[in-house]
Amino acid sequence: MRDAMLVTADGELFRGRSVGSPGVTVGEAVFNTAMTGYTEIITDPSYKGQVVVMTSSHIGNYGVTIEDTQSTVPAVSGLVTRAMTGHPSSWRADGGLTEYLREHDVVALTDVDTRRLTRHIRDRGAMPVAMGSGADERELKTLAAAAPRMTGQDLASVVTTPEPYRVESPDPRSGGLVVAIDLGVKRDILGNLTMRGYDVVVLPAWATAEKVLGHSPSGVFLSNGPGDPEPLTGVVETVQGLLGKVPLFGICLGHQVLGLAVGGRTFKLPFGHHGGNHPVRRLDDGRVEITSQNHGFAVDLWSLTGDRPPPRSGLVDVSLLPERVDSVYGEIVTTHQNLNDGTLEGMRLVEIPAFSVQYHPEAAPGPRDALGLFDRFARLMEGGDDAGAD
Repeated sequence: MRDAMLVTADGELFRGRSVGSPGVTVGEAVFNTAMTGYTEIITDPSYKGQVVVMTSSHIGNYGVTIEDTQSTVPAVSGLVTRAMTGHPSSWRADGGLTEYLREHDVVALTDVDTRRLTRHIRDRGAMPVAMGSGADERELKTLAAAAPRMTGQDLASVVTTPEPYRVESPDPRSGGLVVAIDLGVKRDILGNLTMRGYDVVVLPAWATAEKVLGHSPSGVFLSNGPGDPEPLTGVVETVQGLLGKVPLFGICLGHQVLGLAVGGRTFKLPFGHHGGNHPVRRLDDGRVEITSQNHGFAVDLWSLTGDRPPPRSGLVDVSLLPERVDSVYGEIVTTHQNLNDGTLEGMRLVEIPAFSVQYHPEAAPGPRDALGLFDRFARLMEGGDDAGAD
């Protein structure tokens, strides 16, 4: 291991050792609070352009299992840990994490004070960093200060599939066809659709509504993905051309795109939601689900009302979100709320078969409390009207 450094855009220095690819990388630093699932995290396309700081103290213990990867190559710009295991122990492991990172040219640091770094991001907000070996503090500080901010970046077009492809259901009694618009889709999402009897055609982010409808789908899925949703004007236009013509389900970036398509706005969160332990309240029955999340932007439905959101005072409550709003597509109901900061986590169109959530029901990694959302989508495609209940 070589001595290495990480420098934030505001000049804070963190020392460590290089355990990944040699050299230097830049990206927006975010912290992830999951205690396991680092393989799924580093291969999640939603992390494109970001350096992930793991808050769990030991990473790499069980190695890397290719079956757990969510894309063919890692998506992260870099990985930062407090301690990384060099000799993993798991019967499932296909290899060690350090070897995997080097094989795929991922810059990674260990022996970093991740507690101090996490608190810095929490207090100052997610920001660009430069890190690695073979460069001094001044060079890294210059690189970090010049690195692009996440706001305004269309990264979905970078990670999307360049060509359509099809994933067949293992169930010979296929329930129909789902078109997934790939904004950075994870493999386990496609698996949750195919295991419910649906074949899936995955289309690039630039697919038009006409192209989507040309497949005569039973439903359309809007995937997760990286970057700022507001530059995705082409995807928004596609969604607008689909609303009311086919059932639609969006998660994460797909949720944000749906929010823009119905006339809302999005905004950048201070440090985002990244981890497998975020509490979300279902507003219809008050039940709380522990969810897996990975996003830096959120939907503002108050923008459809002309009112400003009320100031938060004390614990999160439902008054922080509008219960219902009107749009050119009819009434929209808020369905889920984040209990950490009160932001919108789900919505449903009343007059059109469409709904979305901000979190990841497929988990990978994380709890499986919200897997029923895929069943809800299946019921919607079968002609049901219960998109408001699991």
